[in-house]
Amino acid sequence: MMTAAGSGYSHWGDIAITRWREDPTCDPWGSYILLRDVESGAAWSAGYQPTGVEPDSYEARLFEDRVEIDRLDGSISTRLEVVISPDDDAEGRRVTITNHDTGPREIELTSYAELVLGSNAADIAHPVFSKMFVETDIANADVGDRGAILATRRRGSPADPAVWAAHLVVVEGELVGEAEFETDRARFLGRGHDVRNAASAMHGRPLSNTAGAVLDPVFSLRRRVRLEAGATAHVTFWTVVAKSRSEVLDLVGKYYDPGAFEHAVTNASALAQAELLRLHVDSDEATLFQRLASHVLYASNALRPSSDTLAQSVGGQSDLWALSISGDLPIVLCRIDDATDLQIVQQLASAQRYWRAKQLSVDLVIINEQPSAHVQGAQDLHAALEAATRAPQSAPPATGHAAETAAQGKIYILRSAQLSPAAQSLLLGVSRAVFLSRRGSLAEQ
Repeated sequence: MMTAAGSGYSHWGDIAITRWREDPTCDPWGSYILLRDVESGAAWSAGYQPTGVEPDSYEARLFEDRVEIDRLDGSISTRLEVVISPDDDAEGRRVTITNHDTGPREIELTSYAELVLGSNAADIAHPVFSKMFVETDIANADVGDRGAILATRRRGSPADPAVWAAHLVVVEGELVGEAEFETDRARFLGRGHDVRNAASAMHGRPLSNTAGAVLDPVFSLRRRVRLEAGATAHVTFWTVVAKSRSEVLDLVGKYYDPGAFEHAVTNASALAQAELLRLHVDSDEATLFQRLASHVLYASNALRPSSDTLAQSVGGQSDLWALSISGDLPIVLCRIDDATDLQIVQQLASAQRYWRAKQLSVDLVIINEQPSAHVQGAQDLHAALEAATRAPQSAPPATGHAAETAAQGKIYILRSAQLSPAAQSLLLGVSRAVFLSRRGSLAEQ
């Protein structure tokens, strides 16, 4: 998951690879690439986050198969491209950097991501305890020569899943100096600093080149490139994940190929189109569903009830259990009282299937508000809602790395006549987005 500002998270099935928290204000969580001009000391990031440095120009494009962020900072332009390989559990972030100056420039590129390698829920509940079980290592003494940073989580029992991650960098351009790496967050940030003004990336402090059992593990690699006037270089940071050390080292060797990124982009595009056909979703709907997903991930007032309505909502997650709703997942709510508005219900059901294919778990709650005085009408609408939310017949789901294995989410169809005012108020209060019949299409709302 990635935002237009460059923040987000990486998951591997049910396992969180990188740390993320919902923070629409500061938004400091994600896998980042930081840049620094060696001569002037100016520092910025490939996306807007985490440095918050204002660029001369900035454009983010979120496609079905990849993300692209273009920015211009003085005479240096960068394009950040992010793609997931359909062939392996590998995530590539390539920075294409061009020098538009009349003289040469040396630019330092440093990656940074906080590691979890475990359950996101456990990391939120006990972050300090969770961090203690991650160990880092170096696959090669020279991390710049087909080497990589490795990380694994010590298993508490044989039932715990095995997870190994590796981080490597591939440079197509004129390299300067030796590679540097860091696995300790405290050393990377420096005393009194956060990721926005990290001492290592923003102030030129060298990375420590140490690994082992650290208290707060990170992945960070650094390479410096020299750009003559008008020259361009490509620097690709890969993160790969597997179930064993030998498997993850095989992936490291595979993705040191400079052509691996273009191969991943080509295959990801083909897979994305095939997935849309399987889900019976066109490109405009996919864009709409992604826009709605941003409201699911980051709570916003735009699609929620008024503050007065929210203030009247009382109760907590346990009160949802009486409705057979766990409350563990984000909720999207639709209130409908007219069968002529079934299209919005069909679109929301399609959005939920789309999100599930993207490993985003959401519960869809539909409230049948047909008045109880019209018993037959309420029953007819209920039957129509059940039919509208059934998945269409489609090709078998994708297998392997694109399989829908981790995402959950159910559809609940409730009758307002059977809900107490308190229950209805609670549902309105906990929902990330609320849609109403007679208010137009999903796109209009």
